[in-house]
Amino acid sequence: MRPLKLHSSLAGPIQNFINLSRLSGTDYKSQALLFVYFDRFVLKQKWNSPYITREIVDSYQQSLSHLAPLTRSNRFCVVRQLCKYLARSNSEGYVPEAFKGPPSRGSHQPYIFSHLELRALLTSASKLPPENSLRPHTYKTLLGILYSTGIRIGEALALNLEHFDRTEQRLYIAEGKFRKARLVPLSASTCNALQQYVHRRLKMAPRFVDSPLFLNGRSRRLHHCTVNQTFRSLLRQCGIHHTRHTGPSVHDLRHYAEPRTMPSGDLNSPQIKPFFLVHSA
Repeated sequence: MRPLKLHSSLAGPIQNFINLSRLSGTDYKSQALLFVYFDRFVLKQKWNSPYITREIVDSYQQSLSHLAPLTRSNRFCVVRQLCKYLARSNSEGYVPEAFKGPPSRGSHQPYIFSHLELRALLTSASKLPPENSLRPHTYKTLLGILYSTGIRIGEALALNLEHFDRTEQRLYIAEGKFRKARLVPLSASTCNALQQYVHRRLKMAPRFVDSPLFLNGRSRRLHHCTVNQTFRSLLRQCGIHHTRHTGPSVHDLRHYAEPRTMPSGDLNSPQIKPFFLVHSA
């Protein structure tokens, strides 16, 4: 990540806090970007002090009143974290109370797909045009992987050919949430379905080990926007009511009614979600 362009009198303390936060192992990218708004506000207010006072914090909080509660909370939260950090070296440093606002009404509730809906989605995906292309196999496999493993759509799209280990029946997520790598076990049916897809995928270039697992029509890495557009089309074909803003979204395939537990030992145990058996339909 490129260094932030901070120009206020608090630019130094803000950058020091960001650098320290990144030492914990997270990139702190999204949080760091929120400091840009605070830095601009401080600069606009012509605040020349290298310290944070109640006056500047209250003024900043008032300037956020036009924003949605969740947005206000996020922007205010990083400022409060900065205040707590600076208070460690200054006993008189001001630390505001945690943000208290009305609960957001726009929070997304996961959509739980029924087995019939999942089968319909995968069947429709397997019939996507153009005929005899990789595209229908790509989407059928991608949706099945999201459902059976619970990985995030961004993690799935970032997979390379080398990240699928057929022998050990697992996927390697190189950079998940908070930039943490992990291994994801696969059921036998999921591993089977993925191996069939890889067999077809390797007929197309690029075929290097670090090449994308899921390709678009131009033989490049499949993009999130393209997946969302195609997924909404599949929802319409299956008669599943949806809206662009409230979903259901492709991300909801990660959620289902049964609890997910990590298996102990046997990778074929029922605790691992199988690839949905559209293949036998």
